Amino acid sequence: MKTIKHTPLYIVGAGVAVMLPSAFADGFLEDSKASLELRNFYMNRDFREGSGQSKREEWGQGFILRYESGYTPGTIGVGFDAIGMLGIKLDSGRGRAGTGLLPVEDDGDVPGEYSKAGGTLKLRASKSEFKAGTLMPKWPTLQANNGRLLPQTFEGMQLQVRELKGLELTGAQIQRTVQRDQTSDEGLTLNNKNRRFSGSLDGGDFELLGLSYRFQESTDFTYQYARFENIYRQQFLGISDRRQGDWGAFNSDIRLFLSDDEGSAHGGAIDNRAFSAMGTYKLNGHSLGVGYQAMSGDSAFPYVAGADPYLVNLIVSLEVV
Repeated sequence: MKTIKHTPLYIVGAGVAVMLPSAFADGFLEDSKASLELRNFYMNRDFREGSGQSKREEWGQGFILRYESGYTPGTIGVGFDAIGMLGIKLDSGRGRAGTGLLPVEDDGDVPGEYSKAGGTLKLRASKSEFKAGTLMPKWPTLQANNGRLLPQTFEGMQLQVRELKGLELTGAQIQRTVQRDQTSDEGLTLNNKNRRFSGSLDGGDFELLGLSYRFQESTDFTYQYARFENIYRQQFLGISDRRQGDWGAFNSDIRLFLSDDEGSAHGGAIDNRAFSAMGTYKLNGHSLGVGYQAMSGDSAFPYVAGADPYLVNLIVSLEVV
C-alpha cells in the first residue's frame, strides 16, 4: 500500500499599514490606504514510497503591496485599487519543486524570483459598488486561492447592490485568472485533480448572479447561480447562523450545491449534489467543530481550476484578511 506523508510548515509575517495624506480630491486620497504584507513560507511534502518525485520542499519570501483609494465626491464616486506582488526563492530546485509556492520552468528549474501586479477601477453610487479589473472573489461559487506564498487573482467585473438594509445583490463576470505561482494570466479551466473529468476542460467566461440577506444581524441566507461557459452550471444555497452569550458562542453553517454540465460540456457529463454542514462551539479562545459532508450524483464536485471549493471539509492553512 502506498503511504503519502504531508508535512507542511507555514510562517507568516505581519502586515504594516500606511495612511496616505489628503490630496488630488476630497475623499480619493483622503480615504486611501496602503499596506505591505510579508509572508515567509516553507513547505515540505514527503513522498517516501512509490515511483516519481520523492518529495517537494521549497522556501520562499513573499511581498504583497496593496493600495486602496477612496472615492471622488459626487453622485458617482470614482476610485482605483492596485496590488503588486513579489516572490523570492530562498530554497528550491529540480526534484524538490512543485509545492505551489514558486513557478516551475519547462526544464524543471525554479527562477530566483517572480512578480505580478493588477489594478481595479471602482465606481460607487449610493450604497452600491462596481469594480472592473483585478479581483480576488470570496463567493461560494468562486473562491480565490490564498493558501500559498502569493494569492491567486482573477480578471473581470462585479457589481454589488446594497440599497436595502440587510440585502445584497451580486452580479459578476470573470474572464481570466493568474494562478498563485504564475506571473501571466490564462483562461479559465475545470479543476481536474486525480483525473476526475474528461474532455478539453477549457471553458469560457464565469458568470454569477446571487443574493444574500442578513436577518437580525445573526443569520445569513445566501443563494447564487453560477455558469461556467461550456463546462457547468451551479446553484448554491446556504444558511449561516451566529449565537453568543455568557456560555460562549456557537456558529452553524449549512451549504448545498447543485451542479450539472452546461453548453458544449467540455469537461464531460457533470451531475453532482454536495451537501455539507458544520457546527462550531467557541469559548475563551478555543473552538471545537463538528462537520458532515455528503456527495451524490454521477460525477465529482466541479469548480474552477486553482480556486478553493467552498466545502466545509476544506481547511485553509493560511488565511490573511
